[in-house]
Amino acid sequence: MNLLAALTKAPILAQISDYRVGWLRSDIAAGFSVAAVSLPTAIAYPAIVSLPTESGLFATIFSLIGYALLGPSRQLMVGPDAATCIVLAGVLTSLGAVGEADRMSLAIGLTIAVGIFCFAAGALRFGFLANFLSRPMLVGFMAGISITLIIGQIKRFTGVQVQTEGLLRPIAEFAAHARETHIPTLLVGLGTLVFLRVLRYALPSIPAPLLATIAGIALSAVLDFRSHGIAVVGDLPQIAFTLSLPSLNQAASLDFLGGAAAIMLIGFGSGIICARSFAMKIRDTVNADKELFGFGAANIFSGLFGGFPVTGSDSRTAVNFAIGGKTQLAALIAAGALAGAVLFIADVLSYLPAATLGAILVSAAIDLIDLRELIALQRISPAEFVFAMITILGVVVVGELQGVFIAIAATLAHLLWNASHPRLALLGRIPGSAGLYKLHRYPMAEIVPGLTIVVLQAPLVFFNADFVRRRLLKIANAMRPTDKWLILDAAAINELDSTGVEVLEEVRARLAERNVAFGIADLNSGPRLIVDRAGLRQRLGEHMIFPSADAAVTVYESSIDLQKSNGGPPSNVGGEPVA
Repeated sequence: MNLLAALTKAPILAQISDYRVGWLRSDIAAGFSVAAVSLPTAIAYPAIVSLPTESGLFATIFSLIGYALLGPSRQLMVGPDAATCIVLAGVLTSLGAVGEADRMSLAIGLTIAVGIFCFAAGALRFGFLANFLSRPMLVGFMAGISITLIIGQIKRFTGVQVQTEGLLRPIAEFAAHARETHIPTLLVGLGTLVFLRVLRYALPSIPAPLLATIAGIALSAVLDFRSHGIAVVGDLPQIAFTLSLPSLNQAASLDFLGGAAAIMLIGFGSGIICARSFAMKIRDTVNADKELFGFGAANIFSGLFGGFPVTGSDSRTAVNFAIGGKTQLAALIAAGALAGAVLFIADVLSYLPAATLGAILVSAAIDLIDLRELIALQRISPAEFVFAMITILGVVVVGELQGVFIAIAATLAHLLWNASHPRLALLGRIPGSAGLYKLHRYPMAEIVPGLTIVVLQAPLVFFNADFVRRRLLKIANAMRPTDKWLILDAAAINELDSTGVEVLEEVRARLAERNVAFGIADLNSGPRLIVDRAGLRQRLGEHMIFPSADAAVTVYESSIDLQKSNGGPPSNVGGEPVA
Protein backbone atom coordinates (compact mmCIF):
# COMPACT_ATOMS: atom_id res chain seq x y z
CA MET A 1 0.00 0.00 0.00
CA ASN A 2 1.50 3.36 -1.01
CA LEU A 3 1.57 6.43 1.19
CA LEU A 4 -1.29 8.16 -0.64
CA ALA A 5 -3.55 5.15 -0.20
CA ALA A 6 -2.67 5.00 3.48
CA LEU A 7 -3.47 8.67 3.97
CA THR A 8 -6.87 8.27 2.32
CA LYS A 9 -7.70 5.72 5.01
CA ALA A 10 -6.53 7.95 7.87
CA PRO A 11 -8.91 7.62 10.86
CA ILE A 12 -9.33 11.39 11.10
CA LEU A 13 -11.15 11.34 7.75
CA ALA A 14 -13.70 8.88 9.09
CA GLN A 15 -14.21 11.09 12.14
CA ILE A 16 -14.76 14.12 9.92
CA SER A 17 -17.12 12.31 7.55
CA ASP A 18 -19.61 11.45 10.30
CA TYR A 19 -19.05 14.55 12.45
CA ARG A 20 -22.09 16.05 14.13
CA VAL A 21 -22.49 19.77 14.76
CA GLY A 22 -23.61 19.05 18.31
CA TRP A 23 -20.19 17.60 19.11
CA LEU A 24 -18.34 20.86 18.41
CA ARG A 25 -19.04 22.48 21.78
CA SER A 26 -17.82 19.36 23.64
CA ASP A 27 -14.69 19.09 21.51
CA ILE A 28 -13.82 22.78 22.03
CA ALA A 29 -14.31 22.54 25.80
CA ALA A 30 -12.32 19.31 25.97
CA GLY A 31 -9.54 20.74 23.81
CA PHE A 32 -8.97 23.77 26.03
CA SER A 33 -9.18 21.59 29.15
CA VAL A 34 -6.58 19.15 27.78
CA ALA A 35 -4.33 22.12 26.92
CA ALA A 36 -4.66 23.47 30.47
CA VAL A 37 -3.72 20.12 32.00
CA SER A 38 -0.87 19.57 29.51
CA LEU A 39 0.93 22.88 29.99
CA PRO A 40 2.48 22.23 33.44
CA THR A 41 3.79 18.78 32.53
CA ALA A 42 5.02 20.04 29.17
CA ILE A 43 7.21 22.45 31.10
CA ALA A 44 8.15 20.02 33.87
CA TYR A 45 9.00 16.79 32.04
CA PRO A 46 12.00 18.06 30.05
CA ALA A 47 13.74 18.55 33.40
CA ILE A 48 13.72 14.77 33.89
CA VAL A 49 15.81 14.34 30.75
CA SER A 50 17.90 17.52 31.18
CA LEU A 51 16.50 18.93 27.95
CA PRO A 52 15.45 22.53 27.24
CA THR A 53 11.97 23.48 28.42
CA GLU A 54 10.72 24.21 24.92
CA SER A 55 11.29 20.57 23.90
CA GLY A 56 8.45 19.51 26.20
CA LEU A 57 6.17 22.09 24.64
CA PHE A 58 7.06 20.89 21.13
CA ALA A 59 6.56 17.25 22.14
CA THR A 60 3.14 18.01 23.60
CA ILE A 61 1.86 20.14 20.73
CA PHE A 62 3.02 18.10 17.76
CA SER A 63 2.35 14.66 19.23
CA LEU A 64 -1.29 15.66 19.62
CA ILE A 65 -1.38 16.60 15.94
CA GLY A 66 0.38 13.39 14.84
CA TYR A 67 -1.93 11.09 16.78
CA ALA A 68 -5.00 13.03 15.67
CA LEU A 69 -4.12 12.27 12.04
CA LEU A 70 -3.43 8.54 12.30
CA GLY A 71 -4.57 7.43 15.75
CA PRO A 72 -7.62 5.12 15.72
CA SER A 73 -9.09 6.22 19.07
CA ARG A 74 -11.50 9.14 19.11
CA GLN A 75 -10.73 10.02 22.74
CA LEU A 76 -7.17 8.96 23.57
CA MET A 77 -4.78 11.87 24.19
CA VAL A 78 -1.00 11.50 23.88
CA GLY A 79 1.95 13.41 25.29
CA PRO A 80 5.11 13.15 27.38
CA ASP A 81 4.97 10.89 30.43
CA ALA A 82 7.31 10.17 33.31
CA ALA A 83 8.14 6.59 32.35
CA THR A 84 9.25 7.29 28.79
CA CYS A 85 11.15 10.40 29.92
CA ILE A 86 13.12 8.47 32.52
CA VAL A 87 13.90 5.65 30.10
CA LEU A 88 14.97 8.30 27.56
CA ALA A 89 17.26 9.81 30.22
CA GLY A 90 18.83 6.41 30.80
CA VAL A 91 19.36 5.85 27.08
CA LEU A 92 20.96 9.28 26.62
CA THR A 93 23.32 8.58 29.52
CA SER A 94 24.26 5.18 28.10
CA LEU A 95 24.99 6.83 24.73
CA GLY A 96 27.39 9.26 26.41
CA ALA A 97 25.35 12.43 25.76
CA VAL A 98 26.64 15.22 28.01
CA GLY A 99 25.88 18.71 26.74
CA GLU A 100 22.35 19.99 26.22
CA ALA A 101 22.79 20.33 22.45
CA ASP A 102 24.16 16.78 22.18
CA ARG A 103 21.32 15.40 24.31
CA MET A 104 18.73 17.27 22.27
CA SER A 105 20.13 15.99 18.98
CA LEU A 106 20.13 12.40 20.22
CA ALA A 107 16.65 12.78 21.74
CA ILE A 108 15.25 13.95 18.39
CA GLY A 109 16.86 11.02 16.59
CA LEU A 110 15.59 8.53 19.18
CA THR A 111 12.08 9.96 18.99
CA ILE A 112 11.91 9.59 15.22
CA ALA A 113 13.40 6.08 15.51
CA VAL A 114 10.72 5.19 18.07
CA GLY A 115 8.07 6.38 15.61
CA ILE A 116 9.57 4.35 12.76
CA PHE A 117 9.72 1.26 14.98
CA CYS A 118 6.05 1.77 15.85
CA PHE A 119 5.12 1.97 12.17
CA ALA A 120 7.16 -1.14 11.36
CA ALA A 121 5.63 -3.07 14.28
CA GLY A 122 2.14 -2.01 13.21
CA ALA A 123 2.75 -3.05 9.60
CA LEU A 124 4.07 -6.43 10.76
CA ARG A 125 1.11 -6.82 13.14
CA PHE A 126 3.31 -6.94 16.22
CA GLY A 127 0.63 -5.40 18.41
CA PHE A 128 0.37 -8.74 20.19
CA LEU A 129 3.69 -7.86 21.88
CA ALA A 130 1.65 -5.76 24.29
CA ASN A 131 0.32 -9.02 25.72
CA PHE A 132 3.84 -9.87 26.93
CA LEU A 133 3.99 -6.71 29.03
CA SER A 134 2.24 -8.16 32.03
CA ARG A 135 0.32 -5.97 34.43
CA PRO A 136 2.66 -6.87 37.36
CA MET A 137 5.67 -5.87 35.26
CA LEU A 138 4.20 -2.49 34.34
CA VAL A 139 2.98 -1.83 37.88
CA GLY A 140 6.46 -2.63 39.20
CA PHE A 141 8.16 -0.62 36.47
CA MET A 142 5.98 2.43 37.10
CA ALA A 143 6.61 2.21 40.83
CA GLY A 144 10.36 1.96 40.26
CA ILE A 145 10.26 4.88 37.85
CA SER A 146 8.30 6.89 40.41
CA ILE A 147 10.82 6.26 43.19
CA THR A 148 13.65 7.27 40.86
CA LEU A 149 11.75 10.40 39.83
CA ILE A 150 11.03 11.41 43.43
CA ILE A 151 14.67 10.99 44.46
CA GLY A 152 15.70 13.02 41.42
CA GLN A 153 13.78 16.06 42.72
CA ILE A 154 15.90 16.46 45.88
CA LYS A 155 17.95 19.19 44.18
CA ARG A 156 14.89 21.18 43.05
CA PHE A 157 13.22 20.85 46.44
CA THR A 158 16.20 21.75 48.61
CA GLY A 159 18.75 23.55 46.46
CA VAL A 160 21.39 20.97 47.53
CA GLN A 161 23.57 19.93 44.59
CA VAL A 162 23.09 16.12 44.62
CA GLN A 163 25.23 14.56 41.90
CA THR A 164 24.92 10.79 42.47
CA GLU A 165 22.23 8.51 41.07
CA GLY A 166 20.41 5.41 42.25
CA LEU A 167 18.48 4.73 45.44
CA LEU A 168 20.73 5.03 48.50
CA ARG A 169 23.64 7.14 47.25
CA PRO A 170 21.61 10.31 46.51
CA ILE A 171 19.93 10.03 49.91
CA ALA A 172 23.30 9.56 51.62
CA GLU A 173 24.78 12.51 49.72
CA PHE A 174 21.87 14.74 50.66
CA ALA A 175 22.10 13.67 54.31
CA ALA A 176 25.77 14.66 54.33
CA HIS A 177 24.91 18.15 52.99
CA ALA A 178 21.51 18.63 54.64
CA ARG A 179 22.72 21.81 56.33
CA GLU A 180 23.00 23.43 52.91
CA THR A 181 19.24 23.14 52.35
CA HIS A 182 17.77 26.41 51.09
CA ILE A 183 14.75 26.85 53.37
CA PRO A 184 12.72 29.23 51.11
CA THR A 185 13.11 26.80 48.19
CA LEU A 186 12.06 23.89 50.43
CA LEU A 187 8.98 25.79 51.61
CA VAL A 188 7.93 26.55 48.03
CA GLY A 189 8.37 22.90 47.00
CA LEU A 190 6.60 21.39 50.01
CA GLY A 191 3.83 24.00 49.92
CA THR A 192 3.16 23.26 46.25
CA LEU A 193 3.20 19.50 46.86
CA VAL A 194 0.70 19.78 49.73
CA PHE A 195 -1.50 22.01 47.55
CA LEU A 196 -1.40 19.44 44.72
CA ARG A 197 -2.17 16.45 46.94
CA VAL A 198 -5.03 18.18 48.76
CA LEU A 199 -6.69 19.19 45.49
CA ARG A 200 -5.98 15.73 44.06
CA TYR A 201 -8.27 14.14 46.64
CA ALA A 202 -10.61 16.99 47.63
CA LEU A 203 -11.37 18.33 44.13
CA PRO A 204 -10.13 15.74 41.61
CA SER A 205 -11.96 17.37 38.68
CA ILE A 206 -9.92 20.61 39.04
CA PRO A 207 -6.61 20.80 37.10
CA ALA A 208 -4.38 21.13 40.17
CA PRO A 209 -1.04 21.27 38.25
CA LEU A 210 -2.34 24.24 36.23
CA LEU A 211 -3.45 26.09 39.36
CA ALA A 212 -0.11 25.33 41.02
CA THR A 213 1.72 26.68 37.97
CA ILE A 214 -0.34 29.88 37.92
CA ALA A 215 0.11 30.36 41.69
CA GLY A 216 3.84 29.70 41.47
CA ILE A 217 4.31 32.21 38.65
CA ALA A 218 2.21 34.85 40.45
CA LEU A 219 4.04 34.49 43.77
CA SER A 220 7.41 34.43 42.03
CA ALA A 221 6.65 37.65 40.16
CA VAL A 222 5.17 39.49 43.15
CA LEU A 223 7.70 38.38 45.77
CA ASP A 224 10.68 38.32 43.40
CA PHE A 225 11.72 34.74 44.21
CA ARG A 226 14.88 35.05 42.15
CA SER A 227 16.28 37.77 44.42
CA HIS A 228 15.71 35.48 47.42
CA GLY A 229 17.80 32.70 45.89
CA ILE A 230 14.83 30.58 44.74
CA ALA A 231 15.62 29.08 41.34
CA VAL A 232 13.17 29.78 38.51
CA VAL A 233 12.78 28.46 34.96
CA GLY A 234 14.28 31.65 33.57
CA ASP A 235 13.97 33.24 30.18
CA LEU A 236 12.95 30.90 27.40
CA PRO A 237 14.70 31.21 24.07
CA GLN A 238 12.86 32.65 21.10
CA ILE A 239 10.52 29.81 20.14
CA ALA A 240 9.94 28.99 16.50
CA PHE A 241 8.16 25.98 15.05
CA THR A 242 10.72 24.58 12.60
CA LEU A 243 11.73 21.14 11.40
CA SER A 244 14.51 19.42 13.36
CA LEU A 245 16.26 16.69 11.41
CA PRO A 246 18.54 14.20 13.21
CA SER A 247 21.97 13.08 12.11
CA LEU A 248 21.71 9.93 9.98
CA ASN A 249 24.91 8.39 11.32
CA GLN A 250 23.21 7.90 14.70
CA ALA A 251 21.07 5.08 13.31
CA ALA A 252 24.18 3.01 12.61
CA SER A 253 24.76 2.45 16.34
CA LEU A 254 23.34 -0.73 17.85
CA ASP A 255 23.21 0.99 21.25
CA PHE A 256 21.13 3.76 19.68
CA LEU A 257 18.72 1.31 18.03
CA GLY A 258 18.49 -0.79 21.19
CA GLY A 259 17.70 2.31 23.24
CA ALA A 260 15.00 3.35 20.78
CA ALA A 261 13.51 -0.15 20.93
CA ALA A 262 13.43 -0.02 24.75
CA ILE A 263 11.70 3.37 24.73
CA MET A 264 9.23 2.16 22.12
CA LEU A 265 8.38 -0.99 24.09
CA ILE A 266 7.77 0.80 27.39
CA GLY A 267 5.91 3.66 25.71
CA PHE A 268 3.72 1.29 23.73
CA GLY A 269 3.01 -0.86 26.78
CA SER A 270 2.02 2.13 28.87
CA GLY A 271 0.00 3.68 26.04
CA ILE A 272 -1.91 0.53 25.13
CA ILE A 273 -2.93 0.00 28.75
CA CYS A 274 -4.19 3.58 28.85
CA ALA A 275 -6.10 3.04 25.58
CA ARG A 276 -7.66 -0.21 26.80
CA SER A 277 -8.60 1.23 30.18
CA PHE A 278 -10.64 4.07 28.68
CA ALA A 279 -12.04 1.91 25.87
CA MET A 280 -13.52 -0.39 28.51
CA LYS A 281 -15.48 2.53 29.96
CA ILE A 282 -17.37 3.00 26.71
CA ARG A 283 -17.43 -0.73 25.92
CA ASP A 284 -15.17 -0.28 22.95
CA THR A 285 -12.27 -2.43 21.74
CA VAL A 286 -8.67 -1.49 20.97
CA ASN A 287 -6.74 -2.62 17.91
CA ALA A 288 -3.12 -2.69 19.12
CA ASP A 289 -1.73 -2.77 15.57
CA LYS A 290 -3.62 0.39 14.60
CA GLU A 291 -2.60 2.07 17.85
CA LEU A 292 1.03 1.46 16.86
CA PHE A 293 0.46 3.63 13.77
CA GLY A 294 -1.06 6.35 15.94
CA PHE A 295 1.84 6.26 18.42
CA GLY A 296 4.27 6.17 15.50
CA ALA A 297 2.80 9.32 13.98
CA ALA A 298 2.79 11.06 17.38
CA ASN A 299 6.49 10.32 17.93
CA ILE A 300 7.59 11.22 14.40
CA PHE A 301 5.75 14.56 14.57
CA SER A 302 7.25 15.20 18.00
CA GLY A 303 10.78 14.41 16.83
CA LEU A 304 10.57 16.36 13.59
CA PHE A 305 9.64 19.52 15.48
CA GLY A 306 12.13 19.26 18.33
CA GLY A 307 10.26 17.11 20.86
CA PHE A 308 11.00 13.81 22.58
CA PRO A 309 9.20 10.42 22.89
CA VAL A 310 5.53 10.39 23.85
CA THR A 311 2.80 7.86 24.56
CA GLY A 312 -0.82 7.67 25.68
CA SER A 313 -1.52 9.94 28.64
CA ASP A 314 -3.86 8.89 31.46
CA SER A 315 -4.37 12.41 32.82
CA ARG A 316 -5.02 14.09 29.48
CA THR A 317 -7.33 11.27 28.33
CA ALA A 318 -9.20 11.37 31.63
CA VAL A 319 -9.83 15.10 31.22
CA ASN A 320 -10.96 14.66 27.62
CA PHE A 321 -13.21 11.80 28.67
CA ALA A 322 -14.71 13.75 31.61
CA ILE A 323 -15.41 16.90 29.55
CA GLY A 324 -17.00 14.82 26.80
CA GLY A 325 -14.62 15.10 23.85
CA LYS A 326 -16.07 13.23 20.90
CA THR A 327 -13.28 13.20 18.29
CA GLN A 328 -9.60 14.00 17.76
CA LEU A 329 -10.67 17.54 16.89
CA ALA A 330 -10.29 18.08 20.64
CA ALA A 331 -6.60 17.16 20.32
CA LEU A 332 -6.12 19.60 17.45
CA ILE A 333 -7.79 22.36 19.47
CA ALA A 334 -5.56 21.53 22.46
CA ALA A 335 -2.48 21.72 20.23
CA GLY A 336 -3.59 25.11 18.89
CA ALA A 337 -4.24 26.47 22.38
CA LEU A 338 -0.81 25.31 23.58
CA ALA A 339 0.88 26.84 20.54
CA GLY A 340 -0.82 30.15 21.32
CA ALA A 341 0.38 29.95 24.92
CA VAL A 342 3.95 29.28 23.77
CA LEU A 343 3.92 32.23 21.39
CA PHE A 344 2.23 34.79 23.62
CA ILE A 345 3.02 34.00 27.27
CA ALA A 346 6.57 32.61 27.09
CA ASP A 347 7.84 35.56 29.12
CA VAL A 348 5.35 34.81 31.89
CA LEU A 349 6.55 31.20 32.13
CA SER A 350 10.07 32.38 32.96
CA TYR A 351 8.90 33.24 36.52
CA LEU A 352 7.91 29.63 37.30
CA PRO A 353 9.90 28.34 40.34
CA ALA A 354 11.97 25.19 39.79
CA ALA A 355 10.65 23.88 43.12
CA THR A 356 7.11 24.09 41.71
CA LEU A 357 8.17 21.97 38.75
CA GLY A 358 9.73 19.50 41.18
CA ALA A 359 6.50 19.33 43.17
CA ILE A 360 4.46 18.69 40.01
CA LEU A 361 6.80 15.84 39.08
CA VAL A 362 6.73 14.34 42.58
CA SER A 363 2.93 14.52 42.66
CA ALA A 364 2.75 12.81 39.26
CA ALA A 365 5.21 10.16 40.48
CA ILE A 366 3.10 9.47 43.58
CA ASP A 367 0.09 8.84 41.34
CA LEU A 368 2.11 6.33 39.31
CA ILE A 369 2.72 4.14 42.38
CA ASP A 370 -0.30 1.83 42.34
CA LEU A 371 -0.30 0.63 45.95
CA ARG A 372 -3.77 -0.89 45.61
CA GLU A 373 -2.60 -3.03 42.72
CA LEU A 374 0.53 -4.12 44.59
CA ILE A 375 -1.54 -5.08 47.64
CA ALA A 376 -3.99 -6.93 45.42
CA LEU A 377 -1.13 -8.80 43.76
CA GLN A 378 0.28 -9.79 47.14
CA ARG A 379 -3.12 -11.14 48.16
CA ILE A 380 -4.12 -12.80 44.89
CA SER A 381 -0.79 -13.99 43.48
CA PRO A 382 2.28 -13.80 45.74
CA ALA A 383 4.46 -14.97 42.85
CA GLU A 384 3.39 -12.03 40.69
CA PHE A 385 3.92 -9.69 43.64
CA VAL A 386 7.51 -10.90 43.93
CA PHE A 387 7.84 -10.42 40.20
CA ALA A 388 6.66 -6.79 40.52
CA MET A 389 9.09 -6.16 43.39
CA ILE A 390 11.99 -7.53 41.33
CA THR A 391 11.05 -5.07 38.60
CA ILE A 392 10.96 -2.17 41.08
CA LEU A 393 14.40 -3.03 42.43
CA GLY A 394 15.78 -3.49 38.93
CA VAL A 395 14.70 0.01 37.90
CA VAL A 396 15.81 1.73 41.11
CA VAL A 397 19.07 -0.10 41.80
CA VAL A 398 20.65 -0.73 38.39
CA GLY A 399 19.02 2.04 36.35
CA GLU A 400 16.02 2.76 34.18
CA LEU A 401 17.27 1.33 30.90
CA GLN A 402 18.65 -1.78 32.54
CA GLY A 403 15.42 -1.99 34.51
CA VAL A 404 13.47 -2.21 31.25
CA PHE A 405 15.42 -5.26 30.17
CA ILE A 406 15.29 -6.81 33.66
CA ALA A 407 11.51 -6.38 33.62
CA ILE A 408 11.24 -7.97 30.17
CA ALA A 409 13.63 -10.76 31.13
CA ALA A 410 11.68 -11.37 34.34
CA THR A 411 8.44 -11.55 32.34
CA LEU A 412 9.89 -14.09 29.94
CA ALA A 413 11.47 -16.06 32.78
CA HIS A 414 8.11 -16.17 34.54
CA LEU A 415 6.39 -17.40 31.37
CA LEU A 416 9.08 -20.00 30.69
CA TRP A 417 9.00 -21.24 34.28
CA ASN A 418 5.24 -21.76 34.11
CA ALA A 419 5.50 -23.36 30.68
CA SER A 420 8.30 -25.71 31.77
CA HIS A 421 6.47 -26.76 34.94
CA PRO A 422 3.00 -27.67 33.67
CA ARG A 423 0.26 -29.04 35.86
CA LEU A 424 -0.56 -32.73 35.92
CA ALA A 425 -3.58 -34.04 37.79
CA LEU A 426 -5.06 -37.44 38.63
CA LEU A 427 -8.65 -38.11 37.57
CA GLY A 428 -11.37 -40.15 39.20
CA ARG A 429 -15.12 -40.54 39.51
CA ILE A 430 -17.68 -39.00 41.80
CA PRO A 431 -20.24 -41.67 42.79
CA GLY A 432 -23.54 -40.97 41.10
CA SER A 433 -22.06 -38.43 38.66
CA ALA A 434 -20.99 -38.83 35.05
CA GLY A 435 -17.55 -37.91 33.80
CA LEU A 436 -14.12 -37.70 35.41
CA TYR A 437 -12.95 -35.19 38.02
CA LYS A 438 -9.62 -34.01 39.39
CA LEU A 439 -8.90 -35.76 42.66
CA HIS A 440 -7.20 -32.75 44.28
CA ARG A 441 -10.16 -30.47 43.56
CA TYR A 442 -12.97 -32.86 44.45
CA PRO A 443 -12.35 -34.77 47.70
CA MET A 444 -15.40 -36.92 47.05
CA ALA A 445 -13.88 -38.20 43.79
CA GLU A 446 -12.56 -41.77 43.85
CA ILE A 447 -9.88 -43.49 41.79
CA VAL A 448 -11.27 -45.87 39.17
CA PRO A 449 -10.31 -49.39 40.31
CA GLY A 450 -7.49 -50.79 38.21
CA LEU A 451 -6.81 -47.46 36.44
CA THR A 452 -4.52 -44.48 36.99
CA ILE A 453 -5.66 -41.59 34.78
CA VAL A 454 -3.44 -38.51 34.41
CA VAL A 455 -4.30 -35.27 32.61
CA LEU A 456 -1.51 -33.02 31.33
CA GLN A 457 -2.67 -29.40 31.04
CA ALA A 458 -0.04 -28.09 28.63
CA PRO A 459 1.81 -28.88 25.40
CA LEU A 460 4.45 -31.59 25.68
CA VAL A 461 7.58 -30.17 24.06
CA PHE A 462 11.31 -29.92 24.62
CA PHE A 463 11.35 -27.29 27.37
CA ASN A 464 8.91 -29.10 29.68
CA ALA A 465 9.54 -32.70 28.57
CA ASP A 466 11.97 -33.56 31.38
CA PHE A 467 9.61 -32.21 34.05
CA VAL A 468 6.68 -34.17 32.60
CA ARG A 469 8.80 -37.33 32.35
CA ARG A 470 9.77 -37.10 36.03
CA ARG A 471 6.19 -36.45 37.11
CA LEU A 472 4.76 -39.29 35.04
CA LEU A 473 7.38 -41.74 36.31
CA LYS A 474 6.75 -40.60 39.89
CA ILE A 475 3.03 -41.22 39.38
CA ALA A 476 3.80 -44.59 37.80
CA ASN A 477 5.98 -45.61 40.77
CA ALA A 478 3.15 -44.68 43.16
CA MET A 479 0.56 -46.82 41.33
CA ARG A 480 -1.27 -49.45 43.34
CA PRO A 481 -0.39 -53.11 42.73
CA THR A 482 -3.91 -53.63 41.41
CA ASP A 483 -3.59 -50.92 38.74
CA LYS A 484 -3.27 -52.46 35.28
CA TRP A 485 -3.43 -49.39 33.03
CA LEU A 486 -2.04 -45.85 33.12
CA ILE A 487 -3.98 -43.55 30.81
CA LEU A 488 -2.71 -40.11 29.75
CA ASP A 489 -5.58 -37.72 29.01
CA ALA A 490 -4.07 -35.67 26.16
CA ALA A 491 -7.06 -33.38 25.52
CA ALA A 492 -5.04 -30.30 26.58
CA ILE A 493 -1.87 -31.31 24.72
CA ASN A 494 -2.20 -29.09 21.65
CA GLU A 495 1.44 -29.46 20.66
CA LEU A 496 3.83 -32.42 20.73
CA ASP A 497 7.38 -32.60 19.43
CA SER A 498 10.02 -35.34 19.07
CA THR A 499 11.31 -34.78 22.62
CA GLY A 500 7.80 -35.20 23.95
CA VAL A 501 7.38 -38.43 22.01
CA GLU A 502 10.58 -39.76 23.60
CA VAL A 503 9.09 -39.05 27.03
CA LEU A 504 5.95 -40.99 26.17
CA GLU A 505 8.04 -43.86 24.80
CA GLU A 506 10.13 -44.00 28.00
CA VAL A 507 7.02 -44.05 30.17
CA ARG A 508 5.55 -46.83 28.01
CA ALA A 509 8.74 -48.90 28.26
CA ARG A 510 9.07 -48.44 32.04
CA LEU A 511 5.46 -49.47 32.56
CA ALA A 512 5.84 -52.46 30.26
CA GLU A 513 8.64 -53.76 32.50
CA ARG A 514 6.06 -53.89 35.29
CA ASN A 515 3.36 -55.45 33.07
CA VAL A 516 1.32 -52.22 33.17
CA ALA A 517 -0.25 -50.98 29.92
CA PHE A 518 0.12 -47.35 28.86
CA GLY A 519 -2.58 -45.64 26.84
CA ILE A 520 -3.35 -42.18 25.46
CA ALA A 521 -6.80 -40.59 25.28
CA ASP A 522 -8.21 -37.72 23.24
CA LEU A 523 -5.19 -36.94 21.06
CA ASN A 524 -5.51 -33.74 19.03
CA SER A 525 -4.88 -33.96 15.30
CA GLY A 526 -1.38 -32.39 15.39
CA PRO A 527 -0.01 -34.58 18.21
CA ARG A 528 -1.77 -37.61 16.71
CA LEU A 529 0.21 -37.11 13.49
CA ILE A 530 3.49 -36.89 15.46
CA VAL A 531 2.62 -40.08 17.38
CA ASP A 532 1.90 -41.89 14.11
CA ARG A 533 5.11 -40.71 12.40
CA ALA A 534 7.22 -41.68 15.42
CA GLY A 535 5.77 -45.22 15.41
CA LEU A 536 4.48 -44.81 18.96
CA ARG A 537 0.93 -45.76 17.99
CA GLN A 538 2.21 -49.13 16.74
CA ARG A 539 4.21 -49.74 19.93
CA LEU A 540 1.29 -48.76 22.14
CA GLY A 541 -1.16 -50.80 20.13
CA GLU A 542 -4.24 -49.46 18.42
CA HIS A 543 -6.32 -50.78 21.32
CA MET A 544 -4.55 -48.33 23.73
CA ILE A 545 -5.51 -45.19 21.77
CA PHE A 546 -8.88 -43.86 22.97
CA PRO A 547 -11.17 -41.06 21.81
CA SER A 548 -11.53 -39.85 25.42
CA ALA A 549 -10.55 -40.71 28.97
CA ASP A 550 -14.17 -41.74 29.66
CA ALA A 551 -13.97 -44.10 26.70
CA ALA A 552 -10.78 -45.62 28.14
CA VAL A 553 -12.57 -46.28 31.44
CA THR A 554 -15.52 -47.83 29.63
CA VAL A 555 -13.27 -50.11 27.54
CA TYR A 556 -11.26 -51.20 30.57
CA GLU A 557 -14.29 -51.97 32.72
CA SER A 558 -15.96 -53.81 29.84
CA SER A 559 -12.88 -55.98 29.33
CA ILE A 560 -12.74 -56.73 33.08
CA ASP A 561 -16.43 -57.66 33.14
CA LEU A 562 -15.95 -59.83 30.06
CA GLN A 563 -12.99 -61.68 31.56
CA LYS A 564 -14.85 -62.19 34.82
CA SER A 565 -17.83 -63.66 32.97
CA ASN A 566 -15.47 -65.96 31.06
CA GLY A 567 -13.62 -66.91 34.21
CA GLY A 568 -10.25 -65.87 32.72
CA PRO A 569 -7.54 -63.44 33.83
CA PRO A 570 -7.87 -59.70 33.14
CA SER A 571 -6.75 -58.81 29.66
CA ASN A 572 -6.33 -55.93 27.25
CA VAL A 573 -8.67 -55.30 24.38
CA GLY A 574 -7.94 -57.79 21.66
CA GLY A 575 -7.17 -60.59 24.08
CA GLU A 576 -3.68 -59.43 25.10
CA PRO A 577 -3.01 -60.03 28.83
CA VAL A 578 -2.84 -56.95 31.05
CA ALA A 579 -0.81 -58.46 33.90
